[in-house]
Amino acid sequence: MKKALITGITGQDGPYLAKFLLDMGYEIYGLHRRSSTPNFWRLDTLGITQKVKLVEGDLLDQTSLMKAVEISEPDEVYNLAAQSFVASSWKEPIYTSEVTGLGVLKVLEAIKNVNSKIKFYQASSSEMFGKVQEIPQKETTSFYPRSPYGVAKVFGYWTTVNYRESYNMFTCNGILFNHESPLRGEEFVTRKITKGIAEIKKGLRDYIELGNLDAKRDWGFAGDYVEAIWLMLQQEKPGDYVIATGETHTVREFVELAFKEAGIDIAWKGLGLAEVGYDKDSGKILVKVSEQFYRPAEVEILIGDPSKAKKTLGWQPKVNFDSLIKMMVEEDLK
Repeated sequence: MKKALITGITGQDGPYLAKFLLDMGYEIYGLHRRSSTPNFWRLDTLGITQKVKLVEGDLLDQTSLMKAVEISEPDEVYNLAAQSFVASSWKEPIYTSEVTGLGVLKVLEAIKNVNSKIKFYQASSSEMFGKVQEIPQKETTSFYPRSPYGVAKVFGYWTTVNYRESYNMFTCNGILFNHESPLRGEEFVTRKITKGIAEIKKGLRDYIELGNLDAKRDWGFAGDYVEAIWLMLQQEKPGDYVIATGETHTVREFVELAFKEAGIDIAWKGLGLAEVGYDKDSGKILVKVSEQFYRPAEVEILIGDPSKAKKTLGWQPKVNFDSLIKMMVEEDLK
């Protein structure tokens, strides 16, 4: 039986990956931080909390990482742990750099010192492309990060490549574009929209506040993307892969489709910060634009080219944009 250690197992992707690997017959260890309020609701939602062996550890603590690798004796390590909210990286740039950047180095050092034959996956991000140098973005596109989070992810990416080339370790980067699900944190714009709409529908709030409605993103389903993550570590040779749908949509489109899914037809009036979205039937304002949700340096468009993943891994996304929104809105309405 294969064994895997997943850092960040309590985040969005960790439970989907853990469930996928459990279904493949793996024994799963999950690294989580000690907390006064346990955060296992996502594992509970997928019904796998009791099937995962939880190990305490922290990406800031080298000793705990060494212990986690020694205890779990994994064939594969999936590093999903990070301070992953871009907006928070502006408020906590040092903490973000230490966890999201240096944390990768610490996990790799732990693997190198315990057993360098362990295969390693690093959760890299489309935010590394930032101010995009070409459209669409692929594995050879230059990075130009526009946030402390993006900068930290670039450090983690090149550290992963460096250990592969320097120590002949099997290390892979998955450059994942935006991937969402009902397990997405409420601070992320997609879940903020779907949960906000559910609350409006149930009379629990009047409107939602958003930032740049015209930012374009490549959105997929997290449950699809974990299969690509696993496939990377099953190849003969390690490599780096863009995982994306190859489609781009604006935040505005996401909002419109999500409201439609909840039975509300929305229209727009005004410009810039004065723009609002309103219910066509009642005229009630349901969306307001707020300056506080704009980034100091905006990433205008992200769209990935997953050709290499499709050709080499035989992977493609199954859930499309409309189905993803439907799934999220339905779950939040529940």
